[in-house]
Amino acid sequence: MPSREKVIFEYSQAGRGASDQWPHHPGSAALADLPAKLKRSKAPALPEVGELEAVRHFTRLSQLNFSIDTHFYPLGSCTMKYNPKACNQYAMLPQFLARHPLAPESHGQGFLGCMYELQEMLKEVTGMQGVALSPMAGAHGEFAGVAMIRAYHHARGDLKRNEIIVPEAAHGTNPATATMCGCVVREVPVNSSGDVDLAALKAAVGPNTAGIMLTNPSTLGVFERGIEEVARVVHEAGGLLYYDGANLNAILGKVRPGDMGFDCLHMNLHKTFSTPHGGGGPGAGAVGVAARLMPFLPIPIVAREGERYRWLAESDLPQSIGRLSAFMGNAGVLLRAYIYMRLLGRDGMRAVGEYATLNANYLLKRLEAAGFEAAYPERRASHEFIVTLKRQARELNVTAMDFAKRLLDLGFHAPTTYFPLIVPECLLIEPTETESKEVLDAFVAAMSQIQKEAQQEPERVRTAPHTMPVRRLDDVRAARHLDLTWTPTTQH
Repeated sequence: MPSREKVIFEYSQAGRGASDQWPHHPGSAALADLPAKLKRSKAPALPEVGELEAVRHFTRLSQLNFSIDTHFYPLGSCTMKYNPKACNQYAMLPQFLARHPLAPESHGQGFLGCMYELQEMLKEVTGMQGVALSPMAGAHGEFAGVAMIRAYHHARGDLKRNEIIVPEAAHGTNPATATMCGCVVREVPVNSSGDVDLAALKAAVGPNTAGIMLTNPSTLGVFERGIEEVARVVHEAGGLLYYDGANLNAILGKVRPGDMGFDCLHMNLHKTFSTPHGGGGPGAGAVGVAARLMPFLPIPIVAREGERYRWLAESDLPQSIGRLSAFMGNAGVLLRAYIYMRLLGRDGMRAVGEYATLNANYLLKRLEAAGFEAAYPERRASHEFIVTLKRQARELNVTAMDFAKRLLDLGFHAPTTYFPLIVPECLLIEPTETESKEVLDAFVAAMSQIQKEAQQEPERVRTAPHTMPVRRLDDVRAARHLDLTWTPTTQH
């Protein structure tokens, strides 16, 4: 087992540093005008290390990370795929980086042109009539979507519509978003094949229905076959359809949410369109709407007037739900998405959906052939799928979490575990379109090895990981009593 990486304070030696490389300062005379109460009485408690020690320390820490650049990362419903480095390169051109957000529109026509074209491309691939780019994350886009649905009903004087229907297989952010927007959540079940239970949906809709939130394909990894009937039922009840764009990767270039009957959606540009994903952000949750919701889009939006571009503001959209972020959102993330779409083109985006689906179905069949049980064996996978380890848990007392921890030893980040909650001992696996057949085969070999170990030496699997700097943690304690403070008296 590798030794624990020290915290940088443990390398500290009094008087050590890289001060020869500091700019020469004028000394304490320059601080004479500072009030005494603002001056330190003692030096700050900073580590005293040389530059080389600092570089090596942080490089070693970076090498402990699992990442797309280093490992297969099949985290279901999150599309943790490889993103071309060219997107970063071009988004960081000096002309983009030097643009100040408070500069006049005349000084940012190139950037505004890129954002306008991004809006237009997103409209095309989703079948929507309007797009706003300002939401800064998927959940932020969800909030915008439900806020627009509520604004639409209120504008019509239909104030009683405050119920949002959510299938039990939905992302957890869906009911949370509906609640944050002041709505009441009504959950409906899915049937044994993974589709929304239409009878339950028909019983749930009524005069208080504001809308329904779902993604298609769903988090069960299957395409909602009754989506046209779902749309009819909700629309005839007076509600609207909200599309959670987390799984847009699966259908890109093949089918559009607007054509399925959805009235609004958010798009995780940091999942589908080549922007950094993970580490807490930054993200981009652009929203698209059908014609009836266009007056309520968040501002600002880029408009084209002749050969010039300008921001649409409150005076242009008086019914807008307002501003959701400073300026227009995460400009660097939006640029990366724009560049990615321009690099791919129409045919390339269609290939994304094709290869994402091909890889998922190939991996599913290989795992089934290796003895693993699919949660919905009669259904074809979309871009992701679920295997259930309920048999292993029952017969071998080895759980999905045990498999996930052991995968770390074998060089693979684990899939999503225990979600969706309705599938016992589940692994939600998404190989994405960027992985090779050889990588997928290696993942199958690793899963097969763990299965063999679970049968012959189960304790090895139950106590994994064995090669990580940190062993199995008490997840509940770590979440509730997180301690990130180090002091010289702390014992490790």
